[in-house]
Amino acid sequence: MSQAAASGGFTAIQTQLKGLKQRTDEAKSLLEKQQALLQQRGIKLPVNAIDRLWTLRSSIDTLSVGLVDSHMKLQQLRRLADTTALINSAQETDEVLNQVMETVIQLTQAERGYIVLKNRHSGELEFTVARGLSAEETAIGGRIVSWTIINQVVESGEPLLTVNAGAEDSLAHSESIAGFALLSILAVPLKVRDEVIGVAYCDNRVMAGLFKENELDLLTSFGQQAAVAIENARLFEDIRAQMALVEEMQIRLSNIFASIGSGVITINGENCVLVCNEAVEGITGINNEDCNGLSLREVLHGVTEHFHENVEMVRNEQMQHIWAERFELHGQQKYWQVVASPLRGEDQVNHGVALVIDDLTERKEQEEQRRLLGTFVSEALLENIGSISEFDTSPTERTISAMFADMRGFTAFSEYLQPEDLMRVVNRYLGAASDAITSHDGIVDKYLGDAITALWNTQLNHQTDHALRALRAAQKIMEEVFALHEVVDPGHQLHFGIGIHTGLSVLGMVGGANRIEFAALGEATEDSKFLQENAEPGEIIISADTYELVKDHFEADAIAPTKMKAGFEHHEVIYRVAVGGGNGSGMSGAFNGHS
Repeated sequence: MSQAAASGGFTAIQTQLKGLKQRTDEAKSLLEKQQALLQQRGIKLPVNAIDRLWTLRSSIDTLSVGLVDSHMKLQQLRRLADTTALINSAQETDEVLNQVMETVIQLTQAERGYIVLKNRHSGELEFTVARGLSAEETAIGGRIVSWTIINQVVESGEPLLTVNAGAEDSLAHSESIAGFALLSILAVPLKVRDEVIGVAYCDNRVMAGLFKENELDLLTSFGQQAAVAIENARLFEDIRAQMALVEEMQIRLSNIFASIGSGVITINGENCVLVCNEAVEGITGINNEDCNGLSLREVLHGVTEHFHENVEMVRNEQMQHIWAERFELHGQQKYWQVVASPLRGEDQVNHGVALVIDDLTERKEQEEQRRLLGTFVSEALLENIGSISEFDTSPTERTISAMFADMRGFTAFSEYLQPEDLMRVVNRYLGAASDAITSHDGIVDKYLGDAITALWNTQLNHQTDHALRALRAAQKIMEEVFALHEVVDPGHQLHFGIGIHTGLSVLGMVGGANRIEFAALGEATEDSKFLQENAEPGEIIISADTYELVKDHFEADAIAPTKMKAGFEHHEVIYRVAVGGGNGSGMSGAFNGHS
């Protein structure tokens, strides 16, 4: 039966009893008025009829009082039963405390009450929740709480009931009892597993003897249930806080785990994957979520047997190991750096192995490209190329400036020198020419015995002023040769004849599987060689196409080729550049072939 239905039934019974009592009173009054008249007429009432009505009236009163008392007890028991729901609730501690306080007031009909709990960390008693107190009284806190009673209940673990607190010698010295003129007091311990965690307290300043054994028993029983409910609420809060902390840590770990660029795989004692991060997908091609539960061999198919031997070594020796793993996967060479570490718990027991894998394949390829480019590009120019991975060496046709520089007098010079001396002298000249070319961001294309070729405006050195750079490099070569003549033996003096042409060429990688190199094929390189053949020792000859691009910076004389060949008839006019500057002065006399 619901509480509302029970309350309605109680009211109906009360109404019936009231009506019965009223009719009894009316019958008694009527009999008393008619008793003399009936006697005159010779009618006698039953013996003690009026007294029996009095007894019935008294019984009805007793029944009414008992009914009210029983109803109140029933209501108290219902409230007590309702508190069992609090024990298994997942409410906040403050909500549970408020409900407990409300129930205390309802069970005892107290004027006011409060709950004091032990701080779980410090053990100190703390005022937590109150009812029937003004804001001013709550603000002054300490005086409201009868610490004498609270401490007594906490220490003894027993409830306390007073009929008239002010008259009891043991409590008369309490400041709060005397100051607030407390009469009726009821305090019960809140116990969990025989440990007092707090006290439920209520009092009355108006009526002495308000609380009796019935309220004491009820509140004591309630206190046991309330203590469990409060403790459970605290535990629920702790669990929620711990779960929130774990959740936060998991999110942080997930973020950290996801941000790691290396592939991270953890395996258990049976070599099954426990967890792996997103980077593993990029390394293995398997979705990281699909990896969980698979064997390590299924996830890392293609690795060498040496890989699995190293993992077992880490597991058995319980020591970190780092190695390079090189294997072929889907026809492509793979280069990995692997760091394997044992997984240990707090008990130092081995729980598996953690693998950190860095895929160095792309880096190795870039290093190989860089090494290859470094064979014909200066380090300074190589630094300016940018990302090697973005560099494209596929064949392409573009306008470039090409230089062909050949030593004059080399054949006669080589006839009387020992091979090692010849090579040393030639290398000094070729080295000087190479330095001059790279200082103007050119690429040394080839060394052809006593000759050197160079390129500007290729995929490796994009330049808008490539013709100007090529010509300045040629002049620099002449300056370096002049400087060498100052220090070498007069019999070791050589000269360069240089040809420069600006035109189209196809550029790309040429060669076979074992050897490839960057090269330019076509007009620019072939025509620069033709122009070089028309250059006297110490002369720079450029084509008309190149001259159009540099004429504002250099002086040059238009001349006819002295050595014409089939296929080069379009070079009917070529230009001899004044060596040493735009005014034609300087070192030209030193390289006219007559020094």
